[in-house]
Amino acid sequence: MTKTPAERPWPLAQRPGFLIRRLHQIHVALFTRNCAEFGITPLQYSLLGALARRGEADQTTLAEDVALDRTTTAGAIRRLETRGLVRRTVFADDRRARLCACTEPGLELLAAIEPSARAAHDETLAGLSAAEQKVLVALMRRLVAAAG
Repeated sequence: MTKTPAERPWPLAQRPGFLIRRLHQIHVALFTRNCAEFGITPLQYSLLGALARRGEADQTTLAEDVALDRTTTAGAIRRLETRGLVRRTVFADDRRARLCACTEPGLELLAAIEPSARAAHDETLAGLSAAEQKVLVALMRRLVAAAG
């Protein structure tokens, strides 16, 4: 008896979710290797970049910028603050809210890490032509935008 496509096992190499997770693992490994000397995680790099673009932002806005929950974002910001890379101040009218900004050392680290981080991104996409890389990034942006 022949199985229908829905009854057959779905090979991992054909599952978008598996491939996205695997590519993320590959990218994190490349980032970690390329940026090891800076002692910063991809999330911390994203937060520093978001802060540098905004100048100042509250933790909720930063969480939205990097697509993470506020608790995880707050923990990462605290670690950056401990290293002197981010400054947090309490809002006068809401003692629970924190306004964040990069410190000068944070901006210097961001500038120093940028070539290594970009190299990790380039290595992640190295198996594609320049045109294919643009198409892949455009398609990923469309999927993210469509998901809201």
